[in-house]
Amino acid sequence: MLKSVVRAVGAAARLSSASTSAARVLPLSYPALRSPSSAVTRPFTRSLWMLNNNGASSGYRPKLFSSKVLSPSMSCGCGGLHTEGDKAFGDFLSDEIKEEKKIQKNKSLPKVSGGWELEMNGTEAKLTRSVSGEKIAVTFNINNSIPPNFEEEVEQTQQKSAEEEPEIVSTPNFVVEVTKQAAKHSLVFDCHFPEDEISHGEGEEESDIFAIREVSFQPQGDSEWKETSYTLNTDSLDWALYDHLMDFLADRGVDNTFADELMELSTAIEHQEYIKFLEDLQGFVKCN
Repeated sequence: MLKSVVRAVGAAARLSSASTSAARVLPLSYPALRSPSSAVTRPFTRSLWMLNNNGASSGYRPKLFSSKVLSPSMSCGCGGLHTEGDKAFGDFLSDEIKEEKKIQKNKSLPKVSGGWELEMNGTEAKLTRSVSGEKIAVTFNINNSIPPNFEEEVEQTQQKSAEEEPEIVSTPNFVVEVTKQAAKHSLVFDCHFPEDEISHGEGEEESDIFAIREVSFQPQGDSEWKETSYTLNTDSLDWALYDHLMDFLADRGVDNTFADELMELSTAIEHQEYIKFLEDLQGFVKCN
């Protein structure tokens, strides 16, 4: 009963977050956000895009070089344009890559407890496990998984020391697909991390750090979400039914512990992909 009351308190947060729901497709293209203190994080160092007056969302880009037009230098055989600005850009990226690798907390991807197996397809990740003849698959994409309001925290802490800098945590939307052997359809849950339900103060009853946004039956094997299938939105759902749906997921290993570990894994993947992007960008600029 107490657990139901705690979940009911979070209804308003789920109502406000549901309006920003992204388009949905099934694995490996499921929908791809505030982080609990238990998740593994890393210091925020992305000065290239965010550590400026206006933040990344404004479209502002820091002015790294002089606006003076520089003469190209055709010093290699790639046939591309080379300028002094390109050289400065490449040197900047070299320093940025070194700093990111220095603060990288996970050289290898962390494991998710409970017998989950990980499959990767670019920025998409899929966790699978089998329980008594059922197959449970959890799919998420690390793109756009950093909370947009994170930039506000950056602006508020720009004057603080490095030890007090905010840390990046990836909180992706994720989709849970439960498949039974004899069934023609899979039960699919569209889940997310509501900002107001992730953290709770001392002395408060622990609440769910993730929430179910929608539930639907989808044909097994289909890669896209069929809009012609009835979709149950949880905004106006009876809380007793919602509790049973959350318990259904918990019985299959999708609970707060799993959600914490998913964020830890997603954060590690996102950081790896960010470093790889910087390395690819450096190679492109330098024509390596």
